[in-house]
Amino acid sequence: MRAAKYRIGQVVRHRVYPFRGVVFDVDPAYDNTDEWYQSIPEDIRPRKDQPFYHLLAENDESEYIAYVSEQNLVEDETGEPVRHPQIEELFDTSEDGNYHARNVELH
Repeated sequence: MRAAKYRIGQVVRHRVYPFRGVVFDVDPAYDNTDEWYQSIPEDIRPRKDQPFYHLLAENDESEYIAYVSEQNLVEDETGEPVRHPQIEELFDTSEDGNYHARNVELH
């Protein structure tokens, strides 16, 4: 198992699909249901033996929670804030626009 490439509070975007988000949790390997995994088209289904990231995600239409493999993420370099409504519950934002985790319990 390898160390996670992205950190809590980092803004990332999906390599293929048009969404981005803030990392709020990391699983060292796939930790979701088999049903969810099987719902991913086989030709783009990621390996399970890599970090998976929980994101406060957004696209042009909505905000939501996403679960994404490391191989499908890249660093977001836009510098734009993420508008997800739960940002303020989990993060403080510094003057430079970076997100820093608050001491909160995730459920």
